Amino acid sequence: MLGLIGGTGIYDPEMFEDTRVEAVPTPYGEVPEVFIGRVGDREVAFLPRHGRDHSVPPHRVNYRANIAALKRLGVERVISTNSVGAINREMRPGDVVIPDDFVDFTRGRPSSFFDHEVVHVDVTDAYCPEVRRPLLAAARKEMDRVFDGGTYVCTEGPRFETPAEIRILGTLGGDIVGMVGVPEVVLAREAEMCYGAICTVTNMAAGISEHRLTATEVVEMVRRNEATLRAVVAEVLEHLPLERGCRCRNALKGARM
Repeated sequence: MLGLIGGTGIYDPEMFEDTRVEAVPTPYGEVPEVFIGRVGDREVAFLPRHGRDHSVPPHRVNYRANIAALKRLGVERVISTNSVGAINREMRPGDVVIPDDFVDFTRGRPSSFFDHEVVHVDVTDAYCPEVRRPLLAAARKEMDRVFDGGTYVCTEGPRFETPAEIRILGTLGGDIVGMVGVPEVVLAREAEMCYGAICTVTNMAAGISEHRLTATEVVEMVRRNEATLRAVVAEVLEHLPLERGCRCRNALKGARM
């Protein structure tokens, strides 16, 4: 089974056929809304990260429960959609970035499944190359400006970043900034699941933007690109290879002390 974690703009399972809701209990709490449906011949588990009514803020998302629920359902490969701000001035609102690295500036979130044993998981290729390639191909088929690679900086939220913070993050190599990509990507690796993300640039980050940032601006840009983003996701889900030849499936090999 494939998994889709929907971010801002993708809350509803409208793009799937024969959809049913399944309650999935986990040791980290219950995930109330997991939708099982089909895209073509592929079975997909769809999980709206913030809830269908976007009522869960980024710093309160139960990331461990979400990934654990998908794992319990048999999901091996996950695609995540994200809205981000641009730190890299070459990137503009409306562009798409398929990230290949991340920097973690969160501070108050449970970030691992391994609270009671010592496990050091490798995240050299945190975003699975076997998922990134079809994501990139599908995005380029539907969109004009798509960036192959970029460093996603995850901040705690729910506030936007300050101009000084953005300057620092840019100096450290950040290209885009968001509030939900971590620990999601790390937990997927700990669960030995492949993970890829498609990031829509909704705004220039603070201090780069010529006006103050608003959530309205983010939502408007997402809605403008919503149909295209859904087309990209559907294309990837339908053609993503099911056989895994990557290292994600053995991520815990040699990781335990």
